Amino acid sequence: MLPVRGRDDRATRALCVLGTRTAWTPVGDGEFYCPGCGGDRNYQRLTGRRRLTLLGVPVLPRGTTGPVVECAACGHHYGTDVLDHPTTRRFSAMLRDGVHTVALAVLAAGGTGSRAPLETACAAVRAGGVDDCTEEQLAALVDALAADTGRVLGEPCGASLTIELHEALDPLAPHLAPAGREALLLQGAHIALADGPYTPAERDALTTVGAALTLPAEDVTRLLEAARTPS
Repeated sequence: MLPVRGRDDRATRALCVLGTRTAWTPVGDGEFYCPGCGGDRNYQRLTGRRRLTLLGVPVLPRGTTGPVVECAACGHHYGTDVLDHPTTRRFSAMLRDGVHTVALAVLAAGGTGSRAPLETACAAVRAGGVDDCTEEQLAALVDALAADTGRVLGEPCGASLTIELHEALDPLAPHLAPAGREALLLQGAHIALADGPYTPAERDALTTVGAALTLPAEDVTRLLEAARTPS
């Protein structure tokens, strides 16, 4: 007995006859972090025009689509918000700048007369990616910062230093997990504590760092107190 063809068969035949096709047009390119590949890749930014097809032949326009981002390696399409995530290289540079700026801010708050904070700051900056950092370089930068802003070393964090911290940390904070933001604040705390308890100016600078990292005020207080307890 021959099978009876029903509605499903007719629908399948109709889908084979009618369909849609998207013609993509490149409108830009660059490098991005591909979530599918898990690394930095080249991309093309595409816009598309949909057309109704009859037996595979485009016959009627059906409007536009996109834009999308196409990975040159895996070929997957992503929304353009994927470009908001920094590339690995860009993220490394942002983190390096963030560590360096925090170290300078804490040193400026506590002064550079003691060797221990300079040694701790230099180790943190080197671990952050500035391999050729020296204590002498940090001390010179802190002096230059004080001369440029007209502030006296050891004073509370002024407007210019606050702006410096926010310029370095505001773009970084959204891409750091909470543990990463806390670790960056703790690095600054260890620099401040290297020569003794926090001074009011150091605490003020670290509070500004915490705010720039979008850490809640109560978490900043908890972390600064925890840093004072030897592990």
